[in-house]
Amino acid sequence: MKLKDGFITHQIQDTQMMVAAGEAAKHFHGLVRSNETAAFIVDCLKNETTEEAVVERLLEEYNVSREVVTSDVHTVIEKLKSIGALNDVTT
Repeated sequence: MKLKDGFITHQIQDTQMMVAAGEAAKHFHGLVRSNETAAFIVDCLKNETTEEAVVERLLEEYNVSREVVTSDVHTVIEKLKSIGALNDVTT
């Protein structure tokens, strides 16, 4: 899966903002604000990846349990899917 083209992120202090532009803006008209952890997940999704690979990257970066990370990654990915921000094709 990968973040769809047209979803643009910008870091403002400790918050990441994401908006849709171009074709993506025809389907999503909002603003997504992400904390540090969610921003890390979104940044991972800028390249083709899997949910498990994102979990592994978070475990390398943060000292937290696999259960917490797995839940957080799943929640963020489901939210991004619900707004149409992800291409859900894995290789």
